[in-house]
Amino acid sequence: MQASRARLFKEYKEVQREKAADPDIQLVCDDSNIFKWTALIKGPSETPYEGGVFQLAFAVPEQYPLQPPQVRFLTKIFHPNVHFKTGEICLDILKNAWSPAWTLQSVCRAIIALMAHPEPDSPLNCDSGNLLRSGDLRGYQSMARMYTRLAAMPRKG
Repeated sequence: MQASRARLFKEYKEVQREKAADPDIQLVCDDSNIFKWTALIKGPSETPYEGGVFQLAFAVPEQYPLQPPQVRFLTKIFHPNVHFKTGEICLDILKNAWSPAWTLQSVCRAIIALMAHPEPDSPLNCDSGNLLRSGDLRGYQSMARMYTRLAAMPRKG
């Protein structure tokens, strides 16, 4: 556990130093628990998520970095690799392809890449996955854009 705390403190310092370097990711550590983090990520450009800001919750295990963090979307998102109700993310690096070389920041980058390049063959959201697998890109993008507007865009006024 001491090693994981040291690693998380190192990542925390890095995040503080590099805030301006990655404007699409805002990673914040819970004030009272180094094992709880949240992130705000910007939807990638030229995707139905563009303009949206999505909140992620990180639960970091005491065996980190030997085990991956549990990450889920707190913001509703229509995406084949994200469970619509729970926000669970199907991403290989969060499961069997995890390596201690990954950081919380690089996990955020991988999630942004997944948003831009969905994998409809391993869906957690079958409706979204089925739209893509059947070739209905327009239907998928329309639903994803609608949920981005409803859940991930700041309200005006």
